[in-house]
Amino acid sequence: MKLDVNALGTFYQMAREGAGLAAGRLTHMTGVETQVGVTKLNFMRGQEIRRDFEDATEKVGVRVKLTGAIEGYSMIVFERESAFRIIETLLAESNSDAIDVADSEFDEMTKSAATEAGHIMNSGFVDGWADVLEAVIDVSTPEFVEGQSAELFFDGIDETPDDDDLALLFQSRIETVGTEIGFSHYLFPKRKSMSSLLDRLRTSGGIEYDKLDGFDRMAEQGAEEIANTATTLTGIDTSVEIRRLNFVSLETIPEQLPDETLVGVAFEFDGLPSGYLLFLFDEESAHEIVDAMVPMDVEEDGFGEMGTSAITELGNIMASGFLDGWANVLDTTIDHSPPEFIHDIGAAAVDPVIIQLGENQEFTFVFDTVVTADGREFDCEVYAIPDEDDLERALNDLDVDRIEDAPTTAEFQELDNT
Repeated sequence: MKLDVNALGTFYQMAREGAGLAAGRLTHMTGVETQVGVTKLNFMRGQEIRRDFEDATEKVGVRVKLTGAIEGYSMIVFERESAFRIIETLLAESNSDAIDVADSEFDEMTKSAATEAGHIMNSGFVDGWADVLEAVIDVSTPEFVEGQSAELFFDGIDETPDDDDLALLFQSRIETVGTEIGFSHYLFPKRKSMSSLLDRLRTSGGIEYDKLDGFDRMAEQGAEEIANTATTLTGIDTSVEIRRLNFVSLETIPEQLPDETLVGVAFEFDGLPSGYLLFLFDEESAHEIVDAMVPMDVEEDGFGEMGTSAITELGNIMASGFLDGWANVLDTTIDHSPPEFIHDIGAAAVDPVIIQLGENQEFTFVFDTVVTADGREFDCEVYAIPDEDDLERALNDLDVDRIEDAPTTAEFQELDNT
């Protein structure tokens, strides 16, 4: 199976179009204004997908089987309280008693209402895909699922990815304006169906899917190197909590950042591939890092020379380990620029990168990683955003057998913070 940016761009257009139609139908059903949140094409391991369904929150899902231009399963997933809030809205004009969102159990009436809402929204997504593809996609009778076990949601779905398999998922989120209702949407396509679509949509030789799988494993190694480096330099035990490979529109990257002040370090890297690398912390995390790295009091409300130096030093060494690992596996040279310190509000922290990349491309792969400190307030979001043409050339030359053997080469001295 091969893919290229044109094919994935069409898939992305399908996801956005479907999300827009589903949002409109939710508004029509409930009278509540909605908006499309983040839309991504996620390349996720089976174990990561299951983790999404097995957190502490009980979930409600409505899934349908697809045949025709796309074969597989489409599934709407609500958090339990969101499902009941939609049901409350749908039944508001009936003579039914008020529903206690926190304590309610699903009965025949509420289960039917949730299933109908999920089916209408699934159909919105599917109709959007069919419009983009100019093809027919048939939808089965909807199935209602509830619980916290991933197996409950995946039971009966053909070709559910194994823990270590890399699966391509459509993932969208629609939010209601001014209310606490949200949900996620997943498309689980069959591999053969996806392969046929990719072959039809590709406009270049493309990238072997297994090469992308290998590059994802490279990113995983790089994320682990980042966590190890942060542990050594700060003395704070850290680990990789979330790591996903996403295919997104460049313009949506700023939308994914919180509307709060961020502190970070940005790099431009040059070689095969070229692109940008960013490490972003919230202010509290950045202060934790400075406190750990600088053995004296620093400014509480700012970062000053010493604080800025500590953040950029950490970023510089993490970048070297991450990119040197890529270069070793790809058997190329990747150089990076001096670190550029960032202290800005949300989207403004990444706007310069988006503007520069956007001159030549519309979409990008993003390695989206969160490094988390154990027991302390220290979260670091890592964005590796390669140039798409360079990435395709690099992946076509990738020897996947080198991935496990090629070392990362971050070199540093441990700091004495005592």
